[in-house]
Amino acid sequence: MGDLLQEQQAANRYHDRHFGVDAIKILPGEYFVTTGEEVLVTVLGSCVSACLRDSGSGVGGMNHFMLPEDGGRDVVSASARYGTYAMEVLINQLLKQGARRNRLEAKVFGGGAVLESLSGSKVGVRNADFVLNYLQTEKIPVVAKDLLDSYPRKIYFFPK
Repeated sequence: MGDLLQEQQAANRYHDRHFGVDAIKILPGEYFVTTGEEVLVTVLGSCVSACLRDSGSGVGGMNHFMLPEDGGRDVVSASARYGTYAMEVLINQLLKQGARRNRLEAKVFGGGAVLESLSGSKVGVRNADFVLNYLQTEKIPVVAKDLLDSYPRKIYFFPK
């Protein structure tokens, strides 16, 4: 599984000419953690991305999840498409790369109601509520957020 993730991340690597740095594009159900100078990039509609970093070391990462939970299955889904797993795996990978839990801070984005056909499910609202509640429970401060409304977002996150 680790090799597949590394292959996906390599395929999503490019040089961003606007910022003049290497960039990693994070697709739905993916995450990436870096200790380097890369910019992490994603596009969001009703999905949410949590951008976490250790404010002391600059180790940081981003996830992109589609739903807050896996729909009531008895077993927690091991897929970063779901918020619970996406947040756990992102935090664990940050800690493995040397981040300190007490220095983690978050920026969260997304949860837009961009498709009228999905407005009844309020998936964006559920995603936004989930990520804020999760971070509060984990005592990770949210230093910036842009959630909800009716427009998509393109996120550029510079962990350093």
